[in-house]
Amino acid sequence: MKIEQEMGHLIMDFQNRPGGKTGTGGVASWSETNRDRRERLRQLALETIDLAKDPYFMKNHLGSYECKLCLTLHNNEGSYLAHTQGKKHQANLARRAAKEAKESPSSLQPEKPRVEPKKFVKIGRPGYRVTKQRDPHTSQQSLLFQIDYPEITDGIVPRHRFMSAYEQKIEPPDRKWQYLLFAAEPYETIAFKVPSREVEKSEGKFWTYWNKDTKQFFLQFAFKAEPKLNVGAPQMRGHMPPPHMHPPRPPMFAPMAPPQMLPVPPPILVNNFNDHYRQTHYIALDEFQLSLKVLNPIQQFP
Repeated sequence: MKIEQEMGHLIMDFQNRPGGKTGTGGVASWSETNRDRRERLRQLALETIDLAKDPYFMKNHLGSYECKLCLTLHNNEGSYLAHTQGKKHQANLARRAAKEAKESPSSLQPEKPRVEPKKFVKIGRPGYRVTKQRDPHTSQQSLLFQIDYPEITDGIVPRHRFMSAYEQKIEPPDRKWQYLLFAAEPYETIAFKVPSREVEKSEGKFWTYWNKDTKQFFLQFAFKAEPKLNVGAPQMRGHMPPPHMHPPRPPMFAPMAPPQMLPVPPPILVNNFNDHYRQTHYIALDEFQLSLKVLNPIQQFP
């Protein structure tokens, strides 16, 4: 087999090969066929690929070439170009494209507006008054909050929000409690810790009012009335007779009737995140104590 070089290209002589017919080239071996295939792939890649713009093509200090995507080493550019047309390189390109499409946000979807918290100088916590109430007809318990904002910023209306125990990061979460937050600039956000009971939001039971003249914010809500259990009526199970009851003893004195419903647990204000010490004031109010603390506003109001 002769190999002649004409005009810078290698030309293979397929004449006088064993097993070939007269006037034709002989049967090419596997290595020659593979070499010819790589040459055709190299010529095809040179027409479609620009190595200067290939991000995965790199020449190392030894003079050889590397594919940064597949981590393969090549002796010349033709070998690298033939590699780029192979299954391994194409599969890695598809895998990389799918990963980038998954991680990067879609350009067709509009970006969500970012709400940055306002920065202002806090002047302290506002004054407040909490009144515990009970409906004489339905025995429904309710709480009335009065928050004073004498130096509130012009054009600002106080806001409130109920927060579950699992949203806050100040105290260990307790499913028995929830938090009622009040916020208004430039005052600190305060939160009351109230029982985690269902709140009735019907008309007349839940209302808010902002008095612009006196700079006072009022909020009242009522807990839903719990169903009363008929304790006096005996419960019959099947045909079993009721148990024998001894006659009651005569009372030594006139005892007080037990309350029908338990009183509302006291609302508690939550402590500040940045406080290195915990300072608590107790104020007697309607037969229960109120613990006063401060809560730092950390995006409680989206």
